[in-house]
Amino acid sequence: MRVVLIHAVREAMAPVRDAFSAHWPQCEIHDLLDSSLSADLAARDGVLTEGMVERFRLLARYAARPAPDERKADGILFTCSAFGPAIEAAAREVEIPVLKPNEAAFTEAIDCGARIALLVTFEPSLPPMLQELRQALAQRQVAEQPLGVVVPGAFAALKSGRAEEHDALIADAVARLPAMDAIVLGQFSMARAASDARRATGVPVLTTPESAVRRLRERLTGRAGG
Repeated sequence: MRVVLIHAVREAMAPVRDAFSAHWPQCEIHDLLDSSLSADLAARDGVLTEGMVERFRLLARYAARPAPDERKADGILFTCSAFGPAIEAAAREVEIPVLKPNEAAFTEAIDCGARIALLVTFEPSLPPMLQELRQALAQRQVAEQPLGVVVPGAFAALKSGRAEEHDALIADAVARLPAMDAIVLGQFSMARAASDARRATGVPVLTTPESAVRRLRERLTGRAGG
């Protein structure tokens, strides 16, 4: 199988590659990166423009339509959690499966129980992700509302090369949460903090890349990721 990974930040690339190595090492993966997307979204205070949506459509078409003498992709995984509506629009442009970054983690979290905390480090990601999680809870007829938490300073620390500080800030935020059934680290770049976060709580801590790779493998091959 060949999967194209589409990123809006460089920091998402290593965590998802690690997840493929752990849960689907046989898959051939390739990367597309448009790092200007996250900068443009932040500059517009999280407002998704039609121009950004069109860029997602173009990226999906580019990933799905190889030259005549090349292998086509079997699926696309977007790793940019702040762009849910744009990813949905992109999925309608292509005939191969397209997976949003957080949908699998949300399903696994709801399987754990109704009280879910969603942590992010990139603030524009939170409103669309909370909306998506609320919709997933409603579809399962769960009335409980999710708790959304921004971990201030963590993303800036990671981008500045202070990875240990990034992980510690996330673990501290996890330790301060009220009683939960599951905790979702909502961005791919946060997955590196999972071990520290799990040591800070007895609650299941889910990472979006691990959940996404497991779901994509099952969808494309019929086999759940181990």
